[in-house]
Amino acid sequence: DDERLMRDQLRGRLHEAWPELEICGEAANGKDALALVAKHTPDLAFLDIRMPGMSGLEVAREIGARCHVVFVTAYDQYAIEAFERGAIDYLLKPIERERLAVTAARLRERLAQTPLDLDALIERLTTAIKPAQSSHLQWIQARVGQNLRMIPVNEILFFHADDKYTRVVGAQYEALIKKPIKELVDELDPNEFWQIHRATLVNAKAIAAVTRDLRGRLLLSLHGHAEKLEVSRTFSHLFKQM
Repeated sequence: DDERLMRDQLRGRLHEAWPELEICGEAANGKDALALVAKHTPDLAFLDIRMPGMSGLEVAREIGARCHVVFVTAYDQYAIEAFERGAIDYLLKPIERERLAVTAARLRERLAQTPLDLDALIERLTTAIKPAQSSHLQWIQARVGQNLRMIPVNEILFFHADDKYTRVVGAQYEALIKKPIKELVDELDPNEFWQIHRATLVNAKAIAAVTRDLRGRLLLSLHGHAEKLEVSRTFSHLFKQM
């Protein structure tokens, strides 16, 4: 998984559900995952479907029948039907303790068996998740308090760069992520999230009003949030009528 927080969560919950399991390595991209499999020859591999470089599906295809595979996915609306028709386990993000416990119990039974041929399932999944892979970012992984959350982007009011982190602000929560604004600009739907400042992206649907202060600056008021956002001159053309 390319998200460290998700790797941390999976490692911690695997330790709870399966204390005797030895985790021999973790990778942030598909190529490193392949290298680790070649080096350690593990019995199990947990693969995020969407990773940079090589996807989890491509890694699984390369691994072949060398180890048992569990896919991790956020694409529930696209992939679940394909999973249900196969005999392979999957985990939805965010990973729930109860669901992981069920997966661990199944895997204990399967370790004595030969790993499944995944070719047919991989083909179905490749077709099933293609709409999700070609779409804009739909989820943000962020730590809220002590919990790791998968936050739907349509719930987010705005993103704001703050030192080394980016604030993720919703109506009822605030979180920090390490993904910079310039990456979010490329990954989010520009029709839904407008860049109004070099450090700020705002959910267009969250904008309640646009006003000018005494200094002539454009300020945005948002639904369900007291903080006002400044629009820099570079992006003032978005509000020409003001």
